[in-house]
Amino acid sequence: MTLHTPIRACLFDLDGVLVDTAKYHYLAWKRLAEELGFDFTEQDNERLKGVSRMASLDILLGIGGLNLDEETKLALAEKKNAWYVDYISRMDESEILPGALAFLQELKAEGIRIALGSASKNAMTILNNTHMVPYFDAIIDGTKTASAKPDPEVFLLGAQELKVDPAECVVFEDAEAGIEAAIRAGMRSIGVGSKATLGRADDVVSSLQEMSASRLMKLFPVR
Repeated sequence: MTLHTPIRACLFDLDGVLVDTAKYHYLAWKRLAEELGFDFTEQDNERLKGVSRMASLDILLGIGGLNLDEETKLALAEKKNAWYVDYISRMDESEILPGALAFLQELKAEGIRIALGSASKNAMTILNNTHMVPYFDAIIDGTKTASAKPDPEVFLLGAQELKVDPAECVVFEDAEAGIEAAIRAGMRSIGVGSKATLGRADDVVSSLQEMSASRLMKLFPVR
């Protein structure tokens, strides 16, 4: 039976929502910081969630008190990314987060459109290695966007590719910047993580294990 819901599409961030790649970003940024002569903690890393690569580098350099020219910064960003790509090249399905596959499968069965909305320029590598590509009707990543979250561009492009109105979309995000982007896009949102940081979302779950199509319908009933 088709689910009668005003929600026609769900848009998912990648890192921290569908797969556990945050640890690899942290390891690569920490390695870069140590090479530059300062420490980079897990608490520092929280500031990089949902932020583009170059903006993340600026935050990291700020922590280290460094002011570098653009050419040097581009080289450092490429070095960090090469380390990160090496880490994720060994990923497999075991690193898909609990509940993610079951929820994607249920949404597809109910005819709800699915898009990826990620700042990552390595999203396709991750999706291919975890065999998740077939679940998505649209994939918007860092190679297709000019502006990073909290700019709503990535989600608006997702809605455009899915041919749905932003008001008919729900975004799943683990970062405050991502929730802000969803709000600016005119979409509803569900935070995946802590209520303390994701309180502006319409609802917050600790993981996608708590989500189902029926819960989505109850959260956003037909009016």
